[in-house]
Amino acid sequence: MTDIVYKIVPETLWRRAKEKGVFEGAEIDLKDGYIHFSTSTQARETARLHFSGVAGLLLVAVNALTLGEALKYEPSRCGDLFPHLYGTLPFSAVLWEMPLLIGVDGLHAFPEKMP
Repeated sequence: MTDIVYKIVPETLWRRAKEKGVFEGAEIDLKDGYIHFSTSTQARETARLHFSGVAGLLLVAVNALTLGEALKYEPSRCGDLFPHLYGTLPFSAVLWEMPLLIGVDGLHAFPEKMP
């Protein structure tokens, strides 16, 4: 559906996963049985709804094409299809990561152009 998916993740959790060599997901991911991702059009709303005012986050871009059949697009918020990864996230699929800072408007500041 899209070549790049995005994960919003606490930086401390991401750093621990990198040290461990595998990202198994955040608490909500482990509870739900899959890693939650967003498309570029969904990421801002995901941040607003689930991470409002939370500092110390990273925005991680992932090459969806490398995840194969483990990545499924399933209905979620308002019936939109959200990418869910059934399995661990290999770091080889990560394109980039950046701090997701809170702007003067109180919302997280995303890159102007997200593919």
